[in-house]
Amino acid sequence: MSFFESLVALLALAVLLLQVSRRTPIPYPTMLAAAGVVVALIPGSPDIALDGHTAMALFIAPVLLDAAFDFPLAAIRRLWRPLVSLAVVAVLLSTAVVAWIGWAFAGLPIAAAIALGAIVAPPDAAAATTVLQSAALPRRTVQVLTGESLLNDATALLLFGAALAVQSHGGIDTMVATRLSLAVPGGIALGLFCGWAMGKVMPFTRGSFGGNLFEFVNTWIAWILAERLGLSAVLCVVACAMYVSNSPSVPISARNRVQSFAVWGVGVFVLNVVAFLLMGMQARQIVAQMSPERLHEAAIFAGLVVLGVIVTRMAWSLAYNLLVRTFPMIRGNLPPPSFAQSVVVGWCGMRGLVTLATAFALPHDFPQRDLIVLSAFAVVLATLVLQGLTLAPLIRLLGLAGKGDGEELLDQARRKLAEAALAALEGEQGKVADETRRQFEIDRNGADNICPEFDARQRLQLAAVAAQRDKLDELRDTDVIGQDLYEQLQEELDWRDLAISPEGRHLIEAG
Repeated sequence: MSFFESLVALLALAVLLLQVSRRTPIPYPTMLAAAGVVVALIPGSPDIALDGHTAMALFIAPVLLDAAFDFPLAAIRRLWRPLVSLAVVAVLLSTAVVAWIGWAFAGLPIAAAIALGAIVAPPDAAAATTVLQSAALPRRTVQVLTGESLLNDATALLLFGAALAVQSHGGIDTMVATRLSLAVPGGIALGLFCGWAMGKVMPFTRGSFGGNLFEFVNTWIAWILAERLGLSAVLCVVACAMYVSNSPSVPISARNRVQSFAVWGVGVFVLNVVAFLLMGMQARQIVAQMSPERLHEAAIFAGLVVLGVIVTRMAWSLAYNLLVRTFPMIRGNLPPPSFAQSVVVGWCGMRGLVTLATAFALPHDFPQRDLIVLSAFAVVLATLVLQGLTLAPLIRLLGLAGKGDGEELLDQARRKLAEAALAALEGEQGKVADETRRQFEIDRNGADNICPEFDARQRLQLAAVAAQRDKLDELRDTDVIGQDLYEQLQEELDWRDLAISPEGRHLIEAG
């Protein structure tokens, strides 16, 4: 079976499994991990050799930019204490524990052991947030876990890059020390420059497929430039994304935003599918080349690594809870997390795409590469299956299900938006102004659930749009209008439909 045939087969399997995921509490990354194992067991699957630098740029750069673009700076400023606790301290602790396991039980050199720790240290929030969205946890908990997935990637990948540099040079000399000291500030500076350049080019590509392609190209260019210059490619991409998303000098139109979000959502999802496919293939090759004795030793070592990352994160999450309750100055003006919330945060340690891609990036002559890659795959598989399948039941057991504040905040925001619109229309006279004000009054009262006219208006508008669609199809079928006009009018109806549709039809779900 060729790589293309294997990819098509896995994509088809992913579509099937993800329909199951949509209807069950099983996170879709857990399904992808299962699909990767299935592919690994298929005889005749191709052997794919992927260069480490290519793997990092291909898989990690778009995922980092997508996550950084969506995360607000205000949340980082407000939640920086718990974010530092998870994204820095927890990652360093996990790296240290796994590095010790690698050094003590597998005889790995210190730098190689740290590289292994950095590979498996950062959790992936994709699996956790899939469950948390349905569990309706407090917004702060979800924000911390989402922000952690962005910042812990940076921490872990910086450690990984430093460990690789030390291992390849046989130690730390002046050149390595200088390179590492310049990696962080240089990466951030280059990322800001790339973001500024992206903002200058975007007006010329706006409203075209080339604009979406340019977003990916700019991401990969930023990553490659940083790597060539010996700077932190991770911080470069993150700084670039945050500059573009937060700079008032880079306006993004509604059309561009909707189209870009759809393209990036599909792109990142496909990268997840391909990563699990490649990891499954690599795991099969590694297992096939191992003797039974070596495979037994590798299985025991991988089990220790899995246990190490799970226990370390849970222990630190509970320890942080105790610290912020004992020393209020640590948490600042934030309320202390409950014991139940700390348990959930500690259990949200599923590993995913970043761990897989970082394992791909190991040089082929890296000490005990087969053992490290197999351990990384074991951590991803074990955490996605064990923690992914038990997270929702744990939330219910702890009594946290349904205690979220998302719906209330959503209604408050909608009411404030309607009030802002009414304030802008204040003083306007005439029939059209009165009718427009009336629509926003319905929106405001509908957010408070005190306006039966809101549901009635929605029902009537949807019925009217459905009738317009039927008439539009008739105009095309009778050749009154051509396909070009049909698509233009169809898009207008689509925008209207999205604006008035009930909740649940606005967002495209994973899977």
